[in-house]
Amino acid sequence: MKEEIGFIGLGAMGSGMAANLLAKGWPLTVMAHRKREAIEQLKSLGAGEAATPRELAEASDVVIFCVTGSEQVQELLSGPNGILAAGKQLLIIDCSTSNPAVTIKLVEDLARQGITLVDAPLARTPKEAAEGKLDVMAGGSPEAIARARPILEAFAARIVETGPAGTGHTMKLLNNFVSMGYSAIYSEALMIAAKAGLTPQVFDSVLRGSRMDCGFYQAFFDFVLNRNENAQRFAMANALKDMSYLASLAQAVQAVNPVGAAVRNSFATAVAAGHGQSFVPALSDVIASANGVSLVEASSR
Repeated sequence: MKEEIGFIGLGAMGSGMAANLLAKGWPLTVMAHRKREAIEQLKSLGAGEAATPRELAEASDVVIFCVTGSEQVQELLSGPNGILAAGKQLLIIDCSTSNPAVTIKLVEDLARQGITLVDAPLARTPKEAAEGKLDVMAGGSPEAIARARPILEAFAARIVETGPAGTGHTMKLLNNFVSMGYSAIYSEALMIAAKAGLTPQVFDSVLRGSRMDCGFYQAFFDFVLNRNENAQRFAMANALKDMSYLASLAQAVQAVNPVGAAVRNSFATAVAAGHGQSFVPALSDVIASANGVSLVEASSR
């Protein structure tokens, strides 16, 4: 018998993950947050609906979170209608990008109430979520990950066990640091190129196909060159949140991370200018504009 799954966080990633759980035969209960479209679609496929986190926990053996971060996870757990109010011994799988320091403390607090937590943040895009081909970084005890693995396999093509609880979220922040770092470098390089009279097309003709080419580069430049706003669906506000978590992690391990601070400042500039909900590749436009150039105009030279 498959365990009863509760799922909270039916956004661009979560809706595809939940659909794959249903398709693979997992009994599923979901909860609405902002939009009902995903809920109605999943209900038509056989999912049940809960009105509160407590009600969802009461119907579940395992609860999956796919929300923004630690603050949202803690809100779902606490209060009279929170997960903990159900008083059940659950397995919680946190697929959010959360603060590792918060996760580690949460694991200890939940264990005293008979609840096990596996941090299982995600890599790749909503397309792979719908296809069941995500990458997952899983932190937790061997026993907890063994229990979580068949569930994760419903929506993941690759599961990397990173170590004890908290290490999944740590690895996710490092993964995002590398990708957001590239975004900041691409954006600054494109700005300097435009000011020096080089078009984005010339820039791309040198890097594409070279050792600097990769899937992330291609998605970023699908926006730069083709103005495809959906090429990389990750909001700059979330990038700033993750780089802020990285700063907290660096402080906790007593590491000096000047590059991380610079990357964070790039996204802080974009968010402060009102572009928080724009997707990451639009950072290139923000950095260019702040320096008095337009990549769109540069492309038309």
